[in-house]
Amino acid sequence: MHAGGTVIHPSTEVRYIDEVVGLGVFATGRLAKGTITYVWDPLEIEIAPEDPRLQDPTFAPIIERYSYIDPNGVRIVSWDHAKFVNHCCQANTMSTGYGFEIAIRDIEAGEQITDEYGMFNLPDAMELCCSKGPCRKKVEAGDLDRYYARWDAQIKSALKLVEQVEQPLWPLVDVGTATAVEQFVRWGKGYRSVRDLEAFSGACAQGNGAALSQ
Repeated sequence: MHAGGTVIHPSTEVRYIDEVVGLGVFATGRLAKGTITYVWDPLEIEIAPEDPRLQDPTFAPIIERYSYIDPNGVRIVSWDHAKFVNHCCQANTMSTGYGFEIAIRDIEAGEQITDEYGMFNLPDAMELCCSKGPCRKKVEAGDLDRYYARWDAQIKSALKLVEQVEQPLWPLVDVGTATAVEQFVRWGKGYRSVRDLEAFSGACAQGNGAALSQ
């Protein structure tokens, strides 16, 4: 893995939305379908299930609000503004089994960047107050099992465009992952399903940012 730079796409910024949602991340330029919008890197804050900060009344609520859970049960808190990306049931980016998130459709300048919290290993249902339809009304622990086939189809469609669009975050993708992506894009082999994101432990997160997108 290359040493960290920004982990969220540089053509983004944080904006205040309202008192209910709080902050969100918005595109400052057009992000074409297939653009990598977030990459894990070594500067990310990792919090193991036994970390005492999870029991600290000061830090625990912050960690729960701004973290997601990886397949090993470790909470990840982004060091940059990636942690403010909100959920939307009609998200325009999605996590992948490759350690990065990708735009699953074109995102125009000024549009809010949204994600699918159903991949974040939530322990309990999270109620949504979304103004866009159709909306599931809540994100639940079993969403990954229910929707992974649909999400995989959207991600595969976007991955096929990875080599055709500008990728400022590509230097942050490690060699092994880059090779795996190229094998899928060029030969359709070795796709890593989002089912691989499911945590092996009982520890879970509440997802990044707020459970709302407008």
